[in-house]
Amino acid sequence: MTTNSDPQFVNAPIGISADGTRTESDSMGSIEVPADRYWGAQTQRSLIHFSIGNDKMPKEVYHAYGFVKKAAARVNARAGRLPQWKADVISRVCDEVIGKELDEHFPLYVFQTGSGTQSNMNLNEVIGNRAIQLLGGELGSKKPIHPNDDVNMGQSSNDTFPTAMHIAAVLEIQNRLLPRATELQSSIATTGATWNDVVKIGRTHLEDAVPLTVGQEWSGWAAQLSTAIDRIESAQHELYRLAAGGTAVGTGLNAPHDFGPEIAAEIAELTGKPFVTAPNKFEALGGLDAIVAAGAALRGLAVTLMKIANDIRWLASGPRAGLAELRLPANEPGSSIMPGKVNPTQCEAMVMVCIQVIADDSGLALAGSQGNFQLNAMRPIIINDFLHSARILGDACEKFRRFCIEGIDVNRKQISEFVDRSLMLVTALSPVIGYDNASAIAHDADRTGRTLRESALASGTISAEDFDRIVVPADMVGPF
Repeated sequence: MTTNSDPQFVNAPIGISADGTRTESDSMGSIEVPADRYWGAQTQRSLIHFSIGNDKMPKEVYHAYGFVKKAAARVNARAGRLPQWKADVISRVCDEVIGKELDEHFPLYVFQTGSGTQSNMNLNEVIGNRAIQLLGGELGSKKPIHPNDDVNMGQSSNDTFPTAMHIAAVLEIQNRLLPRATELQSSIATTGATWNDVVKIGRTHLEDAVPLTVGQEWSGWAAQLSTAIDRIESAQHELYRLAAGGTAVGTGLNAPHDFGPEIAAEIAELTGKPFVTAPNKFEALGGLDAIVAAGAALRGLAVTLMKIANDIRWLASGPRAGLAELRLPANEPGSSIMPGKVNPTQCEAMVMVCIQVIADDSGLALAGSQGNFQLNAMRPIIINDFLHSARILGDACEKFRRFCIEGIDVNRKQISEFVDRSLMLVTALSPVIGYDNASAIAHDADRTGRTLRESALASGTISAEDFDRIVVPADMVGPF
């Protein structure tokens, strides 16, 4: 085993072939852990005490934590607190964490200590043992790399876990959610623009209203999505502020001077994202308002997507007994008993995703309100709910675009028939013959089953020539 300033790494591939268990220890004493895993005593205790349900801590948290540990090792080495060779081996293992190569060694559940301490120690233990293996040492010995003294140097779970939360949230937003939501928005805008000339009847209160074009209707959806995306992008600015450097209660005890700004700068360099140190560490540890606000932005996107999905499935209802203005792609059979049935399955899936996101946000907001004194101890459920929402929203946007929006067509015949039968075209007559006369014509047409034109001429308030000149649906869609 090499422990000098120029360590020679052992050719030790990831994975341990040993069977049975090995003995690990912590401040509570010794405990047996699986011999084929890198974790140590504190992780094993958590598995015993908190095996609650099937909800595991998202792996994205650990990947984000890899950046934190690597940045801390660099800063500590530069300050002369950690030998460079230790920083190098810790950094090498952190790269494996970030690269998802050690995912099977992070087994903990969401419902654990509210500070995230056990997940922090899970990471410390795995990095420590993997580093020991690379240096040719004995797993569980904590020599020459100690999980607390070396990997966790200058840190506390109280400041590193929220730091990892923010990193994980930003990466999930930027790598999955925003690209897919933006592609969906672009697809809706582009698709809708091809139907700018298709005049259709509008609907308010689920009742007939004045005309607009299909393109105008779709432009509203595209604009809603654009605004929702902007809100998420804006919410990231607070997520860029990192708690690291505050240690246990925000004072920075046991961390070197300027550790906060320096570790934030390192994380920014490693991730390529503009992370900075939080200006007030007491805020950063005692509350989680930034991620609560970002969760609200995800909820806002869900609200918009639900409106769009519901509009589309109503407009596609039919094909013979519904609105049937849109034709959805037939992706799969819709019924086990009714042959030939096609259902708006992508719309239904999107609505379910949006319901889940709104529910996640309720839990996230409630958990965010539970900060007590210098610590919010609901962190695991907050990051779990946030990442869950971002993940399913991103996936749903991608599937909705590919298997719904990009295959939709309009039923021009049905749309035209609705326009021709609409009573609300009478709105164009109101400025000419007055509201009351126009209202009487509409009611008469509805009661008698006559066309709007027939009732208008029968009323004696307007000539056929004037009616045909004024009531032109294509002239009623603007711009005004």
